[in-house]
Amino acid sequence: MIDLYTAATPNGFKASIALEELALPYEVHAIDLAKQDQKEPWFLEINPNGRIPAIRDRDADGFAVFESGAILIYLAEKTGKLMPTDTKGRLLVLQWLMFQMGGVGPMMGQANVFFRYWEDKIQPVIDRYQNETKRLLTVLDTRLQDNEYLAGDYSIADIANWAWARSHRWSGVDIDDLPHLQRWIAQLAERPACQAGIKVPYDVAALSREDGKGAEEFSRNVRTFVQR
Repeated sequence: MIDLYTAATPNGFKASIALEELALPYEVHAIDLAKQDQKEPWFLEINPNGRIPAIRDRDADGFAVFESGAILIYLAEKTGKLMPTDTKGRLLVLQWLMFQMGGVGPMMGQANVFFRYWEDKIQPVIDRYQNETKRLLTVLDTRLQDNEYLAGDYSIADIANWAWARSHRWSGVDIDDLPHLQRWIAQLAERPACQAGIKVPYDVAALSREDGKGAEEFSRNVRTFVQR
């Protein structure tokens, strides 16, 4: 059994999608970022960096893993799925995973902060992060022109990049001119595990549809978090 400590963010979705894909039993512990749950001493024992997601593996004496990329690698190696075991295949997956960890995630994250959450709109800063996000998404599009998935078969590299790329509109970035990326985003969106994973720990989209306030509340909570 895996204990998953998470929130409704792209990095959080990476872990829940992987758990769904691998059919591993897990228990969700929702972390309220606005209330700073992630800074509580009990959570810092799991992740000293005070960020989500994090997991504890009850089958491994409660072994804790933090950093979303490390979680994906751990789960893939635990099950022998979603990542090849041969050196070249493994490194191909890890390259595209690191591409997301070092590029797509940080740049889209900053685009989100300054375009969506920051009260003072600093246009040159917004432009910088949106332009770099578009460049990185274009790299994905080019890769996907001749490849169904990013690194051979469907893998943790696809999960990591999809969890972020699918939210490009939230970053204020258009992908109408990136047809291969569009195809891949839509293709993964049809996977049951992806559909389930983005509803953990709760379905932000459903909240928004039901009362029209879900997205607004989510933005307000994240704004509180990023400005602390």
